[in-house]
Amino acid sequence: MSKLIILRGNSGSGKSTTALAIQKYFPGGKVMRISQDEIRLGMLNVKDRIENPTAEAIQLLAKFGYGRFEIVIIEGILGTHIYKEMFQSLYHIFKGKVYTYYYAIPFEETLARHSQREKAQEFGADVMRKWWVEKDYLNFPNETLITAELDQKQVIKKIISDVTRKERM
Repeated sequence: MSKLIILRGNSGSGKSTTALAIQKYFPGGKVMRISQDEIRLGMLNVKDRIENPTAEAIQLLAKFGYGRFEIVIIEGILGTHIYKEMFQSLYHIFKGKVYTYYYAIPFEETLARHSQREKAQEFGADVMRKWWVEKDYLNFPNETLITAELDQKQVIKKIISDVTRKERM
């Protein structure tokens, strides 16, 4: 049965890096990674507003992945005001085998992390402040907060450990 990993949080917090590392950790063909930025910006070229088709496209891709891949990862800012209904639907499709992580990283830390990325040349602190949403939790069972105290390797190790455990607590 497929498992769904949801990685959400503000820009620059480490979601994409984590998703790629998890995908690389597992042998080829076991993990499908769905990036909000790739869908919304790369494929659809739309603004992240209510009524844009991104949620529907992500949901269709996740449904496609269910049963075909051991793990489906969805990562992005994915604000609840636009994407919560989609995630509720996917929670049922994946029969509760959903691992939800929210990057609860302070703004200053996301700026520091962002400064290390290539995207730092594309946008800076002012844009990130405009996008910033505080504590945008899904409130799903077992939603885990990723804090600044955990480094990237610890986050990856934790998620892999959670997903590979035989039984969820």
